[in-house]
Amino acid sequence: MHDLTGFQRDLLYVIAGKDEPHGLAIKDELESYYEKEIHHGRLYPNLDTLVDKGLVDKGQRDRRTNYYALTDRGSREIEARREWESGHLGEKSSITA
Repeated sequence: MHDLTGFQRDLLYVIAGKDEPHGLAIKDELESYYEKEIHHGRLYPNLDTLVDKGLVDKGQRDRRTNYYALTDRGSREIEARREWESGHLGEKSSITA
């Protein structure tokens, strides 16, 4: 996960929180979070990168609609990131207390 951009990590978290979302559902969620438009030229190449890295599976619902799902590896990467963050946040909390 260390080699992903922040945007790519956000994509992973959105996919993890939904049941096989399609691209527009992911786009809507990120636009709500970022409070600005996410262009297709940014969204889909980054989704393809996550697929190429083996973190996300891409499937087809119909001829026009793809869906995305976290792979087991993607789930493990998110869990490892959460543990890493918790370790650092825990250290910071103990320093300021």
